[in-house]
Amino acid sequence: MNIHVTTGRWRLGLVLSLVTAFLWGVLPIALKGLLDSMDPFTITWYRFLVAALVLAVFIIRKNGFPSTSKIKGSRLYLLIVASIGLCGTYILNLLGLRYLSPGTATVVVQLAPMFMLLGGLVFFRERFRMRQWAGFVFVVSGLVVFFNDRFEELLNPTGDYTIGVLLIIASAIMWAFYALSQKQLLKTFPSGTILLWIYISAIVLFFPFAQPSHLFQLGIGPLLLLLFCAFNTLVAYGCFSEALDHWEASRISMVLATIPLITVVAMKLCSVLFPGYIDPERLNLWSIFGACIIVVGSVLCALGRRNQTSKSD
Repeated sequence: MNIHVTTGRWRLGLVLSLVTAFLWGVLPIALKGLLDSMDPFTITWYRFLVAALVLAVFIIRKNGFPSTSKIKGSRLYLLIVASIGLCGTYILNLLGLRYLSPGTATVVVQLAPMFMLLGGLVFFRERFRMRQWAGFVFVVSGLVVFFNDRFEELLNPTGDYTIGVLLIIASAIMWAFYALSQKQLLKTFPSGTILLWIYISAIVLFFPFAQPSHLFQLGIGPLLLLLFCAFNTLVAYGCFSEALDHWEASRISMVLATIPLITVVAMKLCSVLFPGYIDPERLNLWSIFGACIIVVGSVLCALGRRNQTSKSD
């Protein structure tokens, strides 16, 4: 199977990656508030439904309904893996957020780019250099420091905190499967087409577990949160998918490493601007230091990789 090669338009890839990082950084805060009014499966189903409808209108008006003739063989398997990966990412992340604060969840899910880089070693034959191994040491060390005052809770295998952390780790693994499958599918399909098929698959998969009628019981605040989360899905993953087409996976991972800091800062602003909406993040200095170490480690992992061969701009 041929390996996907980026276009080399790194400036566009950088901008798209920054937009993705910001949207993913603030998303857990909105989702945490929405969980008070709606269950995870219904939230996820509506997010995919809105994203699919808007994306379908855009694609059909531009190119007509995408053909399914090329979805066969290895491409079909990749699409199935990408769909399961993204669906698993969404629902496991929401289930984990029921037990964790947005800041903690975002720090743990930072393992996702690490898993994507490991996948790059296996599937894209990317080489790990000494700087990247040092980055992994930083990430692991940062996690230990971040949880410095929560070890007792983490050691309780049935405790809510431990369950939440494990769910977010599982979400990160599923995201890596999605991202790597998506990157390979870009060899054949436009990013929007891939996302549309994934969104349609997700709508079908989650429908038996969702309760769509709950939408009519929402107040104006939760309804706005749901709309934000739905359009966040469309814009963030659209930008991420396009970024993969123009820039190397490791460089994108470097930008996404800033997500925990974005979330922590956004939570602080949210607690000031909207008191009572969400409990402020309770992090001691060591935890904040640990989060910074994780960011540094993620950047080292991304920077340590040699540039892929790319097409001319």
